[in-house]
Amino acid sequence: MTARPQEKIVDFYFDFSSPYGYFASTRIDDLAAGFSRSVIWKPILLGVVFKETDMRPLADIPIKGDYAKHDWERMGRMMDVPYRLPSKFPVATQVAARTFYWLDDRDPGLARLFAKSAYHAYFAENVDISLPAAVVDIAIALHVDRAELGQALQNPAIKERLRTETMTAIGKGVFGSPFFFVDGEPFWGSDRMWMVKKWMQGKNW
Repeated sequence: MTARPQEKIVDFYFDFSSPYGYFASTRIDDLAAGFSRSVIWKPILLGVVFKETDMRPLADIPIKGDYAKHDWERMGRMMDVPYRLPSKFPVATQVAARTFYWLDDRDPGLARLFAKSAYHAYFAENVDISLPAAVVDIAIALHVDRAELGQALQNPAIKERLRTETMTAIGKGVFGSPFFFVDGEPFWGSDRMWMVKKWMQGKNW
């Protein structure tokens, strides 16, 4: 979504393989709308972020990874959001992210619907969204033309778009998913959405 002049926005960075990003995606639009703000969704590649920051996937970290898996199950129940750890986790998300940006240039509302559908497919239905065919199926269920999307995904321009978006995010200080910017203020993690709310209320500190 392109913000209108003077429009108050929230930047929402996420990776399609991030459980915490998934949970945040179910709430951020409504949260921002309560303060007359729009959300700009920006998928990135955590794999690239991890290389730049010398980090590794949370689930692969001893002890901490076990806690995170427990926490994801707990958050799903608490938030009443369908969730189960996918049988293949984490996965590469280039195809989903490229599809999003291609759609976003044409219809931001459809791109957002695709993002929510892809997240639900992966974390609620165990669909392997690293597979191009699976991602295309999600898109065509939203009435996207299969042939047109298939051709677009092979276009070097859309691949470069995702690379640029990811590197720009890193340049802004993004190092995880979800990551929010409100009035230039950074907030990392779905557990910081209460702080995002306070900031939008004008209770800055």
